Amino acid sequence: MINRKAIGYITANYSGSTPSKLLEDRPLASVPFIGRYRLIDFPLSNMTNAGIKTVGLVMPGNYRSIIDHVGHGKDWMLDRKKGGLFLLPGNPYGTTKRGMRFLLRDIISNKSLFQRSDKPYVVMMGSNIIFNMDLNAIIDAHEASGAGITMIYVKAERAHNDINALNIGDRGRVQSIKVGCEYGDNKFLDCFIINRELLLEIIESYKSADYLDLFEAIAGDFDRIDVCSYEFKGLAVGIFNEETYYHRSMEMLDPATNDQLFMKDRPIRTKAHDAPPAKYSSGSNATNSLISAGCQIEGTVRGSILSRGVTVASGASVTNSIVMQGVKIETGARVENAIVDKNNIIPANTELRGTPDSILVIGKAPIE
Repeated sequence: MINRKAIGYITANYSGSTPSKLLEDRPLASVPFIGRYRLIDFPLSNMTNAGIKTVGLVMPGNYRSIIDHVGHGKDWMLDRKKGGLFLLPGNPYGTTKRGMRFLLRDIISNKSLFQRSDKPYVVMMGSNIIFNMDLNAIIDAHEASGAGITMIYVKAERAHNDINALNIGDRGRVQSIKVGCEYGDNKFLDCFIINRELLLEIIESYKSADYLDLFEAIAGDFDRIDVCSYEFKGLAVGIFNEETYYHRSMEMLDPATNDQLFMKDRPIRTKAHDAPPAKYSSGSNATNSLISAGCQIEGTVRGSILSRGVTVASGASVTNSIVMQGVKIETGARVENAIVDKNNIIPANTELRGTPDSILVIGKAPIE
């Protein structure tokens, strides 16, 4: 299926709201999620599931891990002669307010993506609020509305300072945007559809304000542009810092929650890895956990998420923790309420323990 109506634009050119050991040498978009995925997989998959075959991905300065993961887009069927995945340069982000993720400077400097297209619409997404939605239905609703922009939202299930809330008036029209949301607010999903000709008009009209976010720049013109809204009824998972990363990941251990994000008819694709199945030795014990291919489990794993190639030796235990690729947990070591980044070795009989309210974070081990 090829979508004849829209092209895609994904921005990965922003960082988390607070400093993090997890982001010292990777952007937020390439942070691993529940073992086998990365955050960038979700916007890419949403677009390709809708048949969008031209996607621009705006890169941050520390882009190496994104390029290593997405390559030419083959795993999302975007390695094409016509269209495909375009890795676009990003700009220094400047001083725009928190919660704003569509830097006008990036849009302007990559305007050739929009000029060369003959599709009437552009679907624009961030990469750290993840969901699985039927974009075709939303594109059709946008077309039927006659609006210039359709912003997608859910009812906020919790407060968060780094998510924007929409003030929606009559006929579903967006009147304004507020930085930060409270329980029950209209939480903007950093996903919207815009008429391509309108986007090109905005690029020309607001180029002197290129240091702003797109929605900061057009805030005074919402009535003229006619900004519409669309309520998404599914699960939307926002990851902004170590705390939200840990808790939103752990919620995926609930099958009912997991099933809202991973659907057979709209699969989430990721980079293919050739790895054997996880191996569980005699005497091992693994309960209520997500354990990826290539892991070797000789000890105990409870309520945890293990990425590819993790080793848990005999007598070792992992409880309520996220353990990333290639970590070795040696005999007798204990890891609890922790996030352990790639390639660390936890020595025998060592204890790493955080609390549910203060998660211990161990950064990525240096490459020797």
